[in-house]
Amino acid sequence: VSHSGSAAAAPQPEGAVYGVVAEFNSAEALVRAARSVRKAGYTKLDAYSPFPIHGIDEAMGARRSRLGFIVFGMGLMGLSAALMLQWWTGTVAYPLVIGGKPLFAIEFSIPITFELTVLFAAFGAVFGMLGFNGLPRFYHPIFQHSRFAAVTDDAFLLAIESEGDDFQPERAVDVLEALGGRNAEVIGE
Repeated sequence: VSHSGSAAAAPQPEGAVYGVVAEFNSAEALVRAARSVRKAGYTKLDAYSPFPIHGIDEAMGARRSRLGFIVFGMGLMGLSAALMLQWWTGTVAYPLVIGGKPLFAIEFSIPITFELTVLFAAFGAVFGMLGFNGLPRFYHPIFQHSRFAAVTDDAFLLAIESEGDDFQPERAVDVLEALGGRNAEVIGE
């Protein structure tokens, strides 16, 4: 639903409101707008651009990702699994002394331990990222914005998501337009 003109004329979508989305001219304008929107009291924001923008996370107030903890934990799990598997097979399941070598030695375990640590950490990174980002997701309300297809080319969009019962789409549209946003639209769920 496009908005052009006064806030009173903003048509509302049928059903629940997802939020308000506007387009900005450049990455710098998008970062400035995100900072200003946060100062205006909005906390649930999202930005869409054709490339990563340095500083947008800080401007939107995004917290540091928890993905590193999952990757580290999965790496430790891989390390533990590799060492336990090699210890168990060498000392319990098949305790063979060949050429005078010990039943278990850490030096001989390094290649397998390294490989399983990296493998488990990589699985943690991929599946953790998919989980935190809610992927795969075949539909998102932002797809309704008239200029969303241009995000992969040259558009910079800032979305203010509705948060709570006191969210006023007209006010959010006015804030985005005052910051230089074009094509401000109220988007439904």
